Amino acid sequence: MGGRERASAVTALRRGLDLGMTHIDTAEMYTGSEELIAEAIAGRRDEVFLVSKVLPQNATKKGTIAACEQSLRRLRTSRLDVYLLHWRGSHPLEETLAGFEQLERDGKIAAWGVSNFDVDDLEELRELARPGRPVCNQVLYHLEQRAIEHAVLPWCESHHVALVGYSPFGSGRFRSHKVLTDIAKSHDATPRQVALAFLVRRPALFAIPKASTPEHVEDNAAAAKLRLTDSDLREIESALPVGRPPRTLPTL
Repeated sequence: MGGRERASAVTALRRGLDLGMTHIDTAEMYTGSEELIAEAIAGRRDEVFLVSKVLPQNATKKGTIAACEQSLRRLRTSRLDVYLLHWRGSHPLEETLAGFEQLERDGKIAAWGVSNFDVDDLEELRELARPGRPVCNQVLYHLEQRAIEHAVLPWCESHHVALVGYSPFGSGRFRSHKVLTDIAKSHDATPRQVALAFLVRRPALFAIPKASTPEHVEDNAAAAKLRLTDSDLREIESALPVGRPPRTLPTL
């Protein structure tokens, strides 16, 4: 978020905090977003669960530490709640993990995780990491892209790793299927709220929808109160099935 929508985005982020939506996700790759967030959370840092990411080309031990410190300066904070490797690159995972662990020892991050990791990557990571790490894997997940349910989600659940779904509305391409509209009417909700409620239906699942206006934030926040019935879940599963296992993990 940024540019012409900057003022609206700052207002939206603050409105989200007011409504209890405290998980804010960013990255060094998102030009200007960390500075925007710094403005939005000024005086409210302790309310926020703040996450940022290091680019894979920066993910040596020294590069990871330097990138995090730069993010902290842009965010005007002394710590991140979670720091992620944005996707797997050419640097050895051992290097990145060494940077993460140093940042954690120094109190600059509370924990670390990864993004866009498939099961093979996660298995390799598990052999290198200490117990309890990574804390999460952030992946593409929306109703028309449920490929992670084949293997990635079961792996994360069995290893107590949170799965954070990005682009839960399909990167601006959200389509309100009839099943969502019908279920929404039965709950006095919106189709987007039904979609979000479905995507966080299991304890390991989280979602991070972008919302650059207060109105969109308020619509998203209301999804937290929506409880889909078993019948609702079966209808969505039938209308929007998982599909075939993918050859590679889908990403944007």
